[in-house]
Amino acid sequence: MNILSRFENDDCHLNLEGELTIYHAAEIKPEVIEALDRCGQMHIHLGSVSEIDTAGLQVLIVAKQEALRAGKTLHLTDHSTAVMELIDLFGLSSYFGDPVLIKSHRS
Repeated sequence: MNILSRFENDDCHLNLEGELTIYHAAEIKPEVIEALDRCGQMHIHLGSVSEIDTAGLQVLIVAKQEALRAGKTLHLTDHSTAVMELIDLFGLSSYFGDPVLIKSHRS
C-alpha cells in the first residue's frame, strides 16, 4: 500500500494505492490521522485501491470519526470498484456522505 499526499493550503489529498487490507491497516491508520491533523479538509482518493477488507474499511471509518470529532471535513473520492462494493455491502454510503463514483479507466 502506497500513500501519496499533497497539501494545498488547508486541504490535503491522500491517494491510496494498492491493497487496503488487514496486512496494511495498522501502518496506514496513523499516517491518515497525522495528515488529517495537518489540514482542515481531507480528500482521500480511492481509485487505485485494488483490494479492501473490513480492516481497511475500519481505517476509513476512524478517519471519518476523527474528522467529525475535530470539526473537519473528510471526502472519499474516485472510489475503485472494490471500495464501492464493500461500502455498498455494509450500507455505509450515506455514513460517508460522498457521491460514490467510479473513475473511468478508458483512455
